[in-house]
Amino acid sequence: IKMNRRDRVFKLIVEHFIKTAQPVGSKTLIDEYGLNCSSATIRAEMNALETDGLLEQTHPSSGRVPSSRGYRYYIENLRERSVDEEFKYQMQAILDQKVQSVNDVIKESCEILAQMTSLASIVLGPNVTEEKLVSVQMIPLSNNSATCVFVTDQGYVENKTFVLNGNSSLTDVQKCINLLNERLKGTAISELLMKMQLIKPILTDYVVDHEVIYRSIMETFIKFTKSRLETYGREELFEQPEFRNDAQKIKSVLDLFDTPEKIREVVDGINEEENTISVHIGGEDENDEDVSIITAKVHMPNDQNGNIAVIGPKRMDYDKVVSTLEYLVEQLNEHFNKNKGKDDSEGGRKEE
Repeated sequence: IKMNRRDRVFKLIVEHFIKTAQPVGSKTLIDEYGLNCSSATIRAEMNALETDGLLEQTHPSSGRVPSSRGYRYYIENLRERSVDEEFKYQMQAILDQKVQSVNDVIKESCEILAQMTSLASIVLGPNVTEEKLVSVQMIPLSNNSATCVFVTDQGYVENKTFVLNGNSSLTDVQKCINLLNERLKGTAISELLMKMQLIKPILTDYVVDHEVIYRSIMETFIKFTKSRLETYGREELFEQPEFRNDAQKIKSVLDLFDTPEKIREVVDGINEEENTISVHIGGEDENDEDVSIITAKVHMPNDQNGNIAVIGPKRMDYDKVVSTLEYLVEQLNEHFNKNKGKDDSEGGRKEE
């Protein structure tokens, strides 16, 4: 990367702060990196960078730290875009395994992503607003118990086991299932709760003790409507200096993990283009002072789309994280697309 002096000074400040979590002054830059210019010259460049909004001071007498705008400038113009060879090797080892489900590939990839970045990685399944209920099936287990299987058009499955009392029978459950398939098949997941409330009066005509069955089905639909989220590497994230000794910051991040809808809202808001990495930098919005989220879409088999994201402090290593996530998603998309071609040529058999 060809850089003028100001960009070089700024790049060193960003990367030193990422490494040490300490504000950076002109003396540090000269002592650590041997810049061939005077302290006064470096201070002038730092003042200009601060005027441009790329640096800020945490205290009047302290060194500078990158601003949210500064991190974005660094990502777009100054990062090296290299990927760790060890990560490439480990990803290839995952993709070379012969018999593996899509979920296993995603899980192992995200575990390595969390380890390599020392941050948390998350997987968000398809947005429930785009899903529809395909079918409900009952599988008898005994004379008074059965499992009901609920399936969506995105391949998401939820099971619910019923244990009946003396007033209901499996025939009653089957009547309810038939009614659900008749009235709810093709319904958007986001509308299931409302429609279930509308058909509750009809259930009372079908089944004497309908309340237990109705309540169980509603619990299942509530699970459906929540965003699907898997998290890897929480413990890695909490080793970061920002979180290690700050209970309030730890609480705010835990709240984020416990509220998938918030992560979904951020991801949907920043991931506007199909095939690009999207970056949400802490401090650009009011409520996320020190948390950044890097995210990308993954195109999985069966025309499903998911998102893989990395969550970390505003002072994350953006060069490493963005480059690693770019490589990960590129490899996964290529792998899934290649296997999809194999499945099609083999008469529609899917990799289990």
